[in-house]
Amino acid sequence: MKIGNIELKHNVALGPMAGVTDLPFRLLCEEMGAGLTCTEMVSAKAIYYGNKNTNELIRTVPEEHPLAVQLFGSDPDIMAEIAVRLEEGPYDIIDVNMGCPVPKVVNNHEGSALMRDPDLAFRILSAMAKKLHKPLTVKFRKGFNDDSVNAPEFAKMAEQAGVAAVAVHGRTREEYYRGKADWEIIRKVKEAVSIPVFGNGDIFRPEDAKKMMDETGCDGVMIARGAKGNPWIFKRVVHYLEHGELLPEPTREEILAMIRRQAKMMVDVKGEYIAIREMRKHVSWYTAGIPNSAQLRNDINMVETLEGLLELLDRRF
Repeated sequence: MKIGNIELKHNVALGPMAGVTDLPFRLLCEEMGAGLTCTEMVSAKAIYYGNKNTNELIRTVPEEHPLAVQLFGSDPDIMAEIAVRLEEGPYDIIDVNMGCPVPKVVNNHEGSALMRDPDLAFRILSAMAKKLHKPLTVKFRKGFNDDSVNAPEFAKMAEQAGVAAVAVHGRTREEYYRGKADWEIIRKVKEAVSIPVFGNGDIFRPEDAKKMMDETGCDGVMIARGAKGNPWIFKRVVHYLEHGELLPEPTREEILAMIRRQAKMMVDVKGEYIAIREMRKHVSWYTAGIPNSAQLRNDINMVETLEGLLELLDRRF
């Protein structure tokens, strides 16, 4: 699968998630078979005005490829300027978030709010595409609400603006992540454009990915929430799509080893204080469904050091 001039080894991508898809987690997902990873979304205005917090969000390493950096914003000139600035960096693809449902983003006329203003969305994307040499992509939703379902039209607009690929989540902004994702809208988007389409929403098992591709004709799948505590999903999905065979789910020993690796990587990247606190949610995701794990998830909130975390895990596992 190709996005512009960037060739992906697999058509299974890791979707960007705020507070989740940081550098350590992306590296683990890439190692497990993700054909494309994406940074957490970062505000173009924050970069423009020199906010130092953005540096951590877009941090990468030379071995992380292909990688998309995701911007959000509503000012065409600023979005284009920052895209060009980032293009000089190590990122392979510049992605635009037009699907984020969070109120503080939407209320600032950014994220999924732009689905209600396709004219402004077109000005943003075309301003970026005209200045970029690397591929430009965009992620959006089914629509803003049930009264304004416009994903196919929005995809056409993006293609006309010069976008190289789109990713569509089968829920409206008002739905957030509730209910069932509408895969039919993904099929309609695929029929509306000639550029590659990633389908996103409710992919938690290899069978889900295969079913989505069969039902929608999408070129690839983007897995987000299904990867929380489960980087193995990429290896299992890729294998299932290529061979029709289900690989076994990870063992308790493999889960423990992965948690230990991620914790150590997090400490190296973010320092022990921040890393251990952020690992608490990851451990909860990794251990969901494991017998007698409820107490572990409670006790993990009391741990403040890497040594304490590893000791607790060894004792409980």
